[in-house]
Amino acid sequence: MGLTSRSLLYAVAFAAVLCVALMVWLWPRLAGRGPLPVLGRLGAIVLTQLSLTAVLALAVNISMGPFYSSWNQLLGRVDKSPVNVTGFSKNGGYGTVGATKGGLVQPTGPNGLDKVHGLPKGPEDQVGKVQSVRIVGRRSNVINPAFVYLPPQYFQKQYERQRFPVIVTISGYPGGTVSLAQHLQVPQTAAKLQAEKQLQPTVIVMVSPTIAPPRDTECVDVPDGPQAETFFTKDLPEALRSSYRVGRDASAWGALGYSSGGTCALELAMRAPDVYPTAAALSPDYRIKNDPTTGNLFGSGEKGKQRQREHDLIWRLENMPMPRASVLVASSEKGEKNFGDTKKFLEAIKPPMTKASIILPEGSHHFTTWRREIKPAMQWMGQQLTFPQDVVDTRKPADRRDPAKKDSDKRDSGKKDPVPVTQDDAKRNEGEQE
Repeated sequence: MGLTSRSLLYAVAFAAVLCVALMVWLWPRLAGRGPLPVLGRLGAIVLTQLSLTAVLALAVNISMGPFYSSWNQLLGRVDKSPVNVTGFSKNGGYGTVGATKGGLVQPTGPNGLDKVHGLPKGPEDQVGKVQSVRIVGRRSNVINPAFVYLPPQYFQKQYERQRFPVIVTISGYPGGTVSLAQHLQVPQTAAKLQAEKQLQPTVIVMVSPTIAPPRDTECVDVPDGPQAETFFTKDLPEALRSSYRVGRDASAWGALGYSSGGTCALELAMRAPDVYPTAAALSPDYRIKNDPTTGNLFGSGEKGKQRQREHDLIWRLENMPMPRASVLVASSEKGEKNFGDTKKFLEAIKPPMTKASIILPEGSHHFTTWRREIKPAMQWMGQQLTFPQDVVDTRKPADRRDPAKKDSDKRDSGKKDPVPVTQDDAKRNEGEQE
């Protein structure tokens, strides 16, 4: 019987009931003194507890994942070979973090980062760096912890004016940023891919979708409640651009997540493609529902029902204009509850939206599967994001005058202008002359 079969659950449940009944029946016979009766009582208790625990573990595995879809996965005998992305290409002078009072990105304690194994170690300009920070949301009025991986190029002289693409990586619920670093191994994978020239230099931001813990806010703007979508679409990009050399154009931004974080990534790309036009989702759901962990996310009445429909991604594809976005989804033919919806989602996508997928023959709702998928997912995202982005203007304000006026000043003074005219300055000047 398969690990996720109801037959196995019923059989183990029957065995557990039998163990309890036998213990009750045999207990008087084990009531004597001496080593054998004592060992008998201990054995009966252990056997009964193990049988009840097995029933509970099987029930949880079946109803909430499954976390393990087969005996091989439970025993660690899993296929660790590389997986492939199947799909379509797209049609055809900054201050340091927390340097200013009230900064939108502020350094914090390790928040568990010091317990994560395998993080890059060595000079920043050779291996990069992972920072533990907190993000201040001005509009959502929240403070969310985050880890930020900066690639080695970020610290190198030849890139000192360069803006970098960004992948916002979102954990599941109730996972958190530590799960992204320790279990999904996001910064370790990014560092390895970039060292092997399989991923362009990219800033990786690791966050939780839950901005009002312990409530599961699911990246939704809750009426009269937490404004999670606002945090991700407005506050987070604003904060990162204020403290890091990251791209200003949306073509540099993407979202990646697993489980409910994958749902969040797809929601962001489809609802706000002008902010996150690229998304990759590992084992996502395609609709957001109210449950005991979320509370009422959408409000009541017809407006509440409409809000909930608009967070159903398959409904959006069938009833609303296609967003100009590129998405990748990952699932498994066996072991993932979302496989049927994944096929519906992919089939419903039409241009200008583009799609790609990672479909495993067997998997589960578990980090064992997601660690196989994270590498090709990040490679795919790197191919979607634009690099290099624009450059940072590091000149002093006094030197940023109109080039035509500076030429006039040179003629008047007879002195050579020490600041060369950049290509962007020349273009602006041509526009002003027109």
